[in-house]
Amino acid sequence: MGLRPVDLARRAGVSTQLVRNYEAAGILPPAPRSDTGYRQYGPEHLQALLTYRALYPGFGAETATEIMRAVHNGDEALAYRLVDAAHAALHEQRLATDAADEALAALAAEYVDEQPVTGPSLLVGELAHRLGIRTSALRVWEAAGLLAPTREPGTKYRRYGPEQVRDARIIHMLRQGRYYFEQIKPVLDGLRRTGSTDALRAAIAERRAAHDRQTKAMLRGAALLHQLIDDLVLAPTVPAPL
Repeated sequence: MGLRPVDLARRAGVSTQLVRNYEAAGILPPAPRSDTGYRQYGPEHLQALLTYRALYPGFGAETATEIMRAVHNGDEALAYRLVDAAHAALHEQRLATDAADEALAALAAEYVDEQPVTGPSLLVGELAHRLGIRTSALRVWEAAGLLAPTREPGTKYRRYGPEQVRDARIIHMLRQGRYYFEQIKPVLDGLRRTGSTDALRAAIAERRAAHDRQTKAMLRGAALLHQLIDDLVLAPTVPAPL
């Protein structure tokens, strides 16, 4: 069955240019050319295209591409290793979310403590060193409206008081958990105003739900990958006649 680029594009819901890009990237096996120079695709190209599109949501473009290249090169062991590494990375993210949940709960308790927050006032470099981040990150957080350091008279150096240091610790832990600024802001607002952890709990719950969505996407992609490997790599060969 001969397929044109537009046929593959329609079946996968992508543009014909993207189909050509996928072939150039090694996501699709090389397509033979007709006498007039047109690409001649077959069912194996459609299967590869649909497999990549299924892998992409769970594994990401880079890993999905590497998996497809490994399959087309006949290196099934590498394909399996790439799949395993992606699952292991997601598992580590889950563990990091669990650890952040416990640590954030302890930090959040400081907002409801009736005792005033105490501690030294830190310069931007001192706070960055304490958190193990670049000073530029603190300036980005300030620009995003998450932190509001004071300025020293005369020098105009940024100064972070105890409350700002506490907030920076919360921001840092949430950023390590890959939370976006728009997710962090309501967390800080709730903690600052009333000590409420509702937004914090919601943010952590959403992070865990994102892990679950990625796992499901991985499983969907793996199902098509399994069939592709069976068809392209593990298909039995017919012995030559004696």
